[in-house]
Amino acid sequence: MKNDSNPGHAWAGVAAVLASLVVQNMGAAFAKQLFSAVGPAGMTALRIGIAAVLLIVMRQAWKKMPQRRHLRVLLVYGATLGLMNAAIYQAFARIPIGVAIAIEVLGPLSVALMGARRLLDLAWLAAAGLGLWLLLPVGDASSALDPLGVAFALGAAAAWALYILFGKRAAHFPDVDVLAWGMAFAALLTVPFGAGSAGPALLAPSILAIGLAVAVLSSAVPYTLEMWALRRLPISLFGVLAGSSPAVAALAAYAILGEQLSTVQWTAIAAISGAVMGSTLTAHRRA
Repeated sequence: MKNDSNPGHAWAGVAAVLASLVVQNMGAAFAKQLFSAVGPAGMTALRIGIAAVLLIVMRQAWKKMPQRRHLRVLLVYGATLGLMNAAIYQAFARIPIGVAIAIEVLGPLSVALMGARRLLDLAWLAAAGLGLWLLLPVGDASSALDPLGVAFALGAAAAWALYILFGKRAAHFPDVDVLAWGMAFAALLTVPFGAGSAGPALLAPSILAIGLAVAVLSSAVPYTLEMWALRRLPISLFGVLAGSSPAVAALAAYAILGEQLSTVQWTAIAAISGAVMGSTLTAHRRA
């Protein structure tokens, strides 16, 4: 992808990425506020269901309908997208958002370091492993973390890794709106469970309004900002900025929900974020 070399445009791109991270994690914090009313499964159904409708309408996805030969890959792609969102919301319900996001980003990091052989790549892997070890509920420092919440975050990381791998395959379907139909298939998986879990509360006007806000904040706005930024930034810089997501998530959760992290947890987030940023730069230089 060609990037704009204008320094002013580059700074605008940096601002867009940071704004995307802030907006997306504000959406996560607002979503967590609804857990007491509809539960994490209900919130997943709202976000995915509304986002699917928005994407299909805004992108006029019916003009690029999937064909029979596309269905297997698109179904798996949509399933991983749905499972990733369902698992991370279950994690949010049990552990701080910043911690959950820090564990979740291990998914794309593992894909990036797949087959790594260089010593520096192994160093990034070791840093991520250290961060994960600090977050696991195996010692006094992290005993406050719910083991099931950590397990759900790890499940979200695994789903994210699969989402990347199958998304790469689905991206080779130029005649299909992969994002919109993938989200639609994710909705087919998550909406029935969410509706069964939350019941009629899911259709309350106030709940639907907040669900719409979460879908816009968590999906529509950040995706738009990121695509705009990618036209103005090198991929390496974009990846480094995206690596700060766990820290931004922790700050957003503190501002909106009052979630406070321990020094050990902040150290773990720093180690994992550093591993993501470092592996991005290493991959760029190697390429």
